[in-house]
Amino acid sequence: MQKLRILVVYYSRSGTTRRIAEALSSALDGSLEEVLEARNRSGILGYWRSLVEARSKRPSDILPARNDPSDFDLVVVGTPVWAWSVSSPIRAYLSANKQRLPAIAFFCTMGGRGSDTAFAQMQEIAGKAPRATCALAARETAPDTRKLRLSAFTDALRA
Repeated sequence: MQKLRILVVYYSRSGTTRRIAEALSSALDGSLEEVLEARNRSGILGYWRSLVEARSKRPSDILPARNDPSDFDLVVVGTPVWAWSVSSPIRAYLSANKQRLPAIAFFCTMGGRGSDTAFAQMQEIAGKAPRATCALAARETAPDTRKLRLSAFTDALRA
């Protein structure tokens, strides 16, 4: 059986989603792509801009991706949940790459809730249903705690 070519794409403002993406990429033996923005989002102003963009469903200005998603068999897309929504950089990535996405899967990190809405928005933007989803609340992102959740997610992706 031929090995799946997997791309793990993520955006992370605080580093939490980055750590999960790195763990997934390693577990799946996949390539890793960070969605980068043209504008800095640090500090309180960056936080507020994140909330406003999420609530208004506006994509942000992102830099061109290094990888073409159509070169892969599966693209796993990760986002933090902002105001019960997909982050604006991932909204922009999905919109820009909609036509080139092969099979997809989604994961998110969040303070507590909002994954269902974020996943529904991601599916709508991508125009296709994910193979699997995985939502991790902040309390579940520590290495020992996330291991079981991520293992179930990676098993579902390989099936």
